[in-house]
Amino acid sequence: MFQNLQDKLDKALHTLKGKGQITEINVAETVKEVRRALVDADVSFKVAKDFTNTVKEKALGENVITSLNPGQLMVKIVHDELAKLMGGEATELKIEANPTIILVAGLQGSGKTTFSGKLASFLKTKKNKKVLLVAGDVYRPAAINQLQVLGEQIGVDVYADLENKNPVTIAQAAIAQAKQNGNNVIIVDTAGRLAIDEQMMEEIRQVHQTINPTETLFVVDSMTGQDAVNTAKAFNDVLDYNGVVLTKLDGDTRGGAALTIRTVVDKPIKFISTGEKMEALDVFYPERMADRILGMGDVVSLVERAQEQFDEEEAKRLQKKIAKNNFDFEDFLKQIQQIKRMGNMKDLVGMLPGAGKALKDVDINDNAFKGVEAIIHSMTIKERQNPKLIDNSRKKRIAAGSGTSLQEVNQLLKQFSEMGKMMKFMNSAGGKKMMETMSKNMPAGGFPGMPKM
Repeated sequence: MFQNLQDKLDKALHTLKGKGQITEINVAETVKEVRRALVDADVSFKVAKDFTNTVKEKALGENVITSLNPGQLMVKIVHDELAKLMGGEATELKIEANPTIILVAGLQGSGKTTFSGKLASFLKTKKNKKVLLVAGDVYRPAAINQLQVLGEQIGVDVYADLENKNPVTIAQAAIAQAKQNGNNVIIVDTAGRLAIDEQMMEEIRQVHQTINPTETLFVVDSMTGQDAVNTAKAFNDVLDYNGVVLTKLDGDTRGGAALTIRTVVDKPIKFISTGEKMEALDVFYPERMADRILGMGDVVSLVERAQEQFDEEEAKRLQKKIAKNNFDFEDFLKQIQQIKRMGNMKDLVGMLPGAGKALKDVDINDNAFKGVEAIIHSMTIKERQNPKLIDNSRKKRIAAGSGTSLQEVNQLLKQFSEMGKMMKFMNSAGGKKMMETMSKNMPAGGFPGMPKM
């Protein structure tokens, strides 16, 4: 996500950092490179020009030229203006009404149905809401089936009427059922439509007018660049929606839509979606996104995701097992599954400061744990709980059952044994003393480069 833009902005700002003497000419050259990077990322020329004019004006106004750290000050100005360009602050979803009705609209193939499922999961798990999903796409039977599958997967009710081809009456009937069943949030998934299709646009306008939703969200495929911005404007003219959702941010997106859409339609980006997993939905924070675009990572979001998966009772149980040196493959498997629930690996690594740049050419596969999980699943319960039981014949059986090699099984057992020794040491008096010494000797504010929490 934003990798090309990140590389080009880094190069533009690095030029300024490397200058022995900073002049107005240096600043102008840097700003010109920043503008070129934005245009290459599919940001509209007008938005890019206005943005860089503001950056230049502030840079000269804040005396970047005479500053002790002109490069750092310039990065701060670009960061603050990027955050401002994307909205400045996060905008919460309004879910106070009972029931809250959320209408989901967008182009064909933008990811509306998947987003509807993700939003239902988000509201159920994080906001403790009783959600009803409504299958309002009467033109694509697969959409109804997809929504039903997603509903079953996340444990959310789905209203569907295969005989009815009128999305207005479907929505009305769904709202009536939701009120009877005590659903306090209703998410209406609608058919994808083209802004130039007047009949389809009139249909969604009628749905919007009839159900009077609390929130209307426009779903945008972020890989479509400036086309996404143009359609966002056309839809806003008809629906006057409350916010934008950017999907497929894990794809090969240049980022132009995210940077331009707020300026063009003056509507906040409320959510960003990456991948197909139901957990892969995040509230959009402009400042955090500016951090990531400039290669500063997003430690806050990473910690939040970890906290969401944190189980205090499980942590206490695990701590006792480690203290007794009883950490086994059952525990290890649970830890792997916990990490996987946090989101796709490339996205998680991108949240670490500097990691995006350092690992930009490394293929981080979401199936990195697949082989390890297969090996553990091929073990018996007794073998998982006591790896010392695993002799050569058992190793061969495990390798055959998991579709891996004997060498891979041996490697995992060796790594697990080394990890056990490290845990035992860290829990010993010597390990605790070492950690205490490190803590006392840590400089105020942490080591250089360590993010402040």
